[in-house]
Amino acid sequence: MATNLLMVCTGNICRSPMAEAIAQDYGFRRERKLEVRSASVLGLRDKPAHRHAIKVMNEVGLDITQHRAQPVTRELVEWADYILGMEINHSAQLRERYPEADDKILLLPTFGGLVEISDPLGGWRGRFRRCREDILRCTTAFVDQIG
Repeated sequence: MATNLLMVCTGNICRSPMAEAIAQDYGFRRERKLEVRSASVLGLRDKPAHRHAIKVMNEVGLDITQHRAQPVTRELVEWADYILGMEINHSAQLRERYPEADDKILLLPTFGGLVEISDPLGGWRGRFRRCREDILRCTTAFVDQIG
């Protein structure tokens, strides 16, 4: 049986799509049964991943060109075994909206020794690369921890 991970950020166009692809790829390479999805606390729908996010993911051999933003929904929350926010605010919003899911709402950055994974939106491609590397470190540490 697969472990279901829901990656959450503000708009679901930068950080969470990158985290989704990284987790799916790492789980596959580590022979872990993971099902990974991503969503937006802002409620964006059908927006593609940001062009810089697509480029920096291509640099590491991951394709997120087919990604389309979706909002966090009750169905996604119920589906997920773990809900991983990028910022304290994401986790707080999720706990407020879905108090019954409190025990599965976590902060992804804490698994890599960070407080938050900053939003690269509005920055140059280098900022997206740093974000990708932070997400990679935190995601791989999380996946390794859940066994």
